[in-house]
Amino acid sequence: MSGWRRAVGRASGLRLRLLLAFALLGLTTTAVVASGSYFQARRVILQQAQDAAVVSLTNELATVYPLHQLPPTQRDLDMLAQRLSGRDGYAVVFYHDLRAQGLTVADPLTPELRQAVRDGRVAWQRVSRDGEPVLLIGTQLRLDRSGGASRPSGIEVYTVRSLVPEQQSIDRLATLAWVTGGLSLVLAVLLTLLAARGVLRPVRELGRAAQQLGEGDLTTRLTVRGSDELADVARTFNDTAGTLERQVGELRRMEADARRFVADVSHELRTPLAAMTAVTDVLDEEADRLPGDAGRAARLVSEETQNLTRLVNDLIEVSRFDSGAARLALDDIDVAAAVTATLRARGWIDRVHAELPPGIIARLDPRRLDVIVANLVGNAFRHGAAPVTVRLRAEPDRIVIEVADHGPGLDPDVLPHVFDRFYKAETARTRSEGSGLGLAIAWENARLHRSAGQPGSLVAGNASTGGAVFTLRLPRAAAEQAATGGVR
Repeated sequence: MSGWRRAVGRASGLRLRLLLAFALLGLTTTAVVASGSYFQARRVILQQAQDAAVVSLTNELATVYPLHQLPPTQRDLDMLAQRLSGRDGYAVVFYHDLRAQGLTVADPLTPELRQAVRDGRVAWQRVSRDGEPVLLIGTQLRLDRSGGASRPSGIEVYTVRSLVPEQQSIDRLATLAWVTGGLSLVLAVLLTLLAARGVLRPVRELGRAAQQLGEGDLTTRLTVRGSDELADVARTFNDTAGTLERQVGELRRMEADARRFVADVSHELRTPLAAMTAVTDVLDEEADRLPGDAGRAARLVSEETQNLTRLVNDLIEVSRFDSGAARLALDDIDVAAAVTATLRARGWIDRVHAELPPGIIARLDPRRLDVIVANLVGNAFRHGAAPVTVRLRAEPDRIVIEVADHGPGLDPDVLPHVFDRFYKAETARTRSEGSGLGLAIAWENARLHRSAGQPGSLVAGNASTGGAVFTLRLPRAAAEQAATGGVR
């Protein structure tokens, strides 16, 4: 699917859009130029042919004056039609009901043309005859009067001239114009490809560099070429990448220092905590015999010392995840027996409704499974309400453990943060106890179990009948895998 998306992206990319834009511009320019050239050449050629034909007819009519008699005979009209007919066309002569024609072909004369000639005008018209263009020119012979005046003779003279040679010339010019336009379009496309290559190469380099930077390679830099806008973009990218590298390096250094500080402090606290625990053991034994406030103070010190011990142990565990030192100690275990042992060790066996079918074998780290289940069940007791249910089921390649309670459930605003470190959702729970690291450690322990590159998962949600539900999925055959420091 991702390959298909990349192919579609390339098909609709900037190169194609540039090519289509320039091709459309070239095509439009070619069409406008070719069409303009065609119509201009057609108008000029036809106008020249028309003017030449009119002048030729006028000159030829001048040679037939004066007519010997008026009205003319049929013989006079035939002779006039023959004299006016030539290689490029033929003549048609009318005098009232008499008619003479240089060739015996279909008469192309139109009523509009004849009416214009009868009105005493020199008229012309272009028509199509048998699919070929012809030029019709008509006029009346005029008779000279004394004193230089003239009058119409009533003799209508028409010449029919073929425009095929002119049409062929026009077609050749049109073909030449379209061929020239086509070559211009091809040239425009080639120039567009060259321009697109020059523009898109820096863009592609910028895209690859941005991807490498997004994948964590903060040393990525672009080669700056020239001094145009794209070069400015490359310089800006390099400056941004350099600033980002320095800031991320500083953040990583500060994070490493903070992790090292937490780990060092946690380890340094273990010795005095061991001594304090020994003292609190003595206080626990004597608390019942101590009077009033002294007894309550002894019990409070003992309780807080235990809380501090758990916090230090949790911080040490988190520091192992952050440093990548956490490892799995895998063993083939009966999951139901392991969960039962966890509940029994903490005195929960009678308080939890367990649905644990026997015989589900998985290769897991039993200590980390114990930590996960203990955190989930303890969280259900502290923040939910009884009864607490633990269910186990097997999938083809995973085991699934669900821990549910019947409390108020998790607020939707809390769900994205339940596995964050030190997160306490007081507004979503009736009480808020503990350090806020238990679920974070459980989440990381789940992800530490991997199979075929896929980590285990721990998901929080709400049941349809009310109460929070935590769903743990672990591979049935986990592989050795170091922690990557991904606690949220």
